[in-house]
Amino acid sequence: MIRLISPRELRRQGILGMNQRNLGFIGRYNRRRNYQLVDNKIKTKTAAIANHIPVPELYGVIEYQFEVSRIERLLADRTSFVIKPVQGSGGKGILVIAQRRGDAFITTCGTSLGSSDLRRHVSNTLAGLYSLGGRNDHVMIEALIEFDPYFAQYSYEGVPDIRVIICKGVPVMAMIRCATHGSNGKANLHQGAVGVGLDMATGRSICAVQHSRIIDAHPDTGIRFDELRVPHWERILDLASRCAEMTGLGYLGADIVFDYHQGPMLLELNARPGLSIQLANQCGLRHRLREADRIALEAPDRSERVRLAQQRFAVPDRA
Repeated sequence: MIRLISPRELRRQGILGMNQRNLGFIGRYNRRRNYQLVDNKIKTKTAAIANHIPVPELYGVIEYQFEVSRIERLLADRTSFVIKPVQGSGGKGILVIAQRRGDAFITTCGTSLGSSDLRRHVSNTLAGLYSLGGRNDHVMIEALIEFDPYFAQYSYEGVPDIRVIICKGVPVMAMIRCATHGSNGKANLHQGAVGVGLDMATGRSICAVQHSRIIDAHPDTGIRFDELRVPHWERILDLASRCAEMTGLGYLGADIVFDYHQGPMLLELNARPGLSIQLANQCGLRHRLREADRIALEAPDRSERVRLAQQRFAVPDRA
């Protein structure tokens, strides 16, 4: 039986809707001139390196159709890598190669691809098949993250990432997105990944959702999510806050991955982060965003903003 919730109850719970997000926060806090730094992954990576923010290594960029034929030479010594549209969104067009068997490229889901398949994918990407607004695009090829074995049972056939929403430099809400077989190894909720809300104080799991339904365990591995706790949590929140300072955007989402050897790394930024994070946290964003305004006024120092966010957005002890 479906239980309908009144608009009044949604307001009481602080649920943020798309129109209010777009007008009250994105439109209010994000200057248009700063969008290009977020919408273009090459510019994001370049700015991050200049600001000493760790990112996955860039192997190469393909800008024009006549360059497609050189992809074999570019990848000759690479056994694993990720191909991405530079101006893509929603995880579309991302091709993850986990290993090679002779001349075959093997995806995280076990699909075998040949060089012609890679060329076709790159050509389609350049033509704008996956880009924002269908514009002609560029292709970037970067290192595949070697994620910590701790996350192996929580994310199936793909690397999990941590989405942090930041407002005025204050991290306000977070979740870890865990890949599934249904999501083709991608950490994208719309494609079937699991979103797990995280306590801002500790990085411990709050609630897990898949396809907007609450679940207790990973659909492929069977491991329960109630004991998940993200390591190096303070470093992750500090990294997210640094990204806000780098972009000059007052409202954004930072996607962070945890590399086994190098620790937290910035994967990409989003000037229009989705709202499903509220369901994963069983909590509305609106009240926290108002509190973020107060924290930003009280604490101009980044470390103090992070500390106050952890303190004020902490989830009550479940014991």
